Amino acid sequence: MNDPQNPNEAPLLDHEADGIRELDNLLPRWWVWLFYLTTAFAVVYMVYYHVLKIGNLQAAEYDKEWRKGEAIKSAAIAKFESALGTLEPSKDPAVLAKGQQTFMTLCAPCHRPDGGGLVGPNLCDDYWIHGSNYLDNLKIIINGVPEKGMLTWRGVLKPSEIQAVASYIYTLRGTKPPNPKPREDQAGPEKPNIFE
Repeated sequence: MNDPQNPNEAPLLDHEADGIRELDNLLPRWWVWLFYLTTAFAVVYMVYYHVLKIGNLQAAEYDKEWRKGEAIKSAAIAKFESALGTLEPSKDPAVLAKGQQTFMTLCAPCHRPDGGGLVGPNLCDDYWIHGSNYLDNLKIIINGVPEKGMLTWRGVLKPSEIQAVASYIYTLRGTKPPNPKPREDQAGPEKPNIFE
């Protein structure tokens, strides 16, 4: 046992477990006050969010932020679509590199990395099923062709990404990949456009 009169001896509790004895120290005052404050905060939080329902819970807050994000995304797509007729393929190497990266990730599984066509059509010839000019390419990327299995990239890709990948696809026209997929329409291009 310890001597309560000796201030140099550590105060020990009377019990012991596996030869280990516990010190009889008081908790620091700052720790006790911190415990009281967190307990009070928990009570206020529960009343504010769960009893009175003044604040939004996590799911409601997420839903509110999601709606804001969707509105911003829809506005950006609408602005982009309103300017489609004035867009031209980019010749900027940085934009084309970004478009190539997007193409390799999202488009190459169906159109091959060289654009020669697998499940999707050949992008290198002049015989395109849904229109061969740049505006048609943009619309196909945005809206997709669900009946043919082409996904819509509206809301998935940013407008700048759509323009970059369409610009990259435009550079594939006229290239000669090995073993390309045969043309899928029986009519040639309607007429040359200003981009051809």
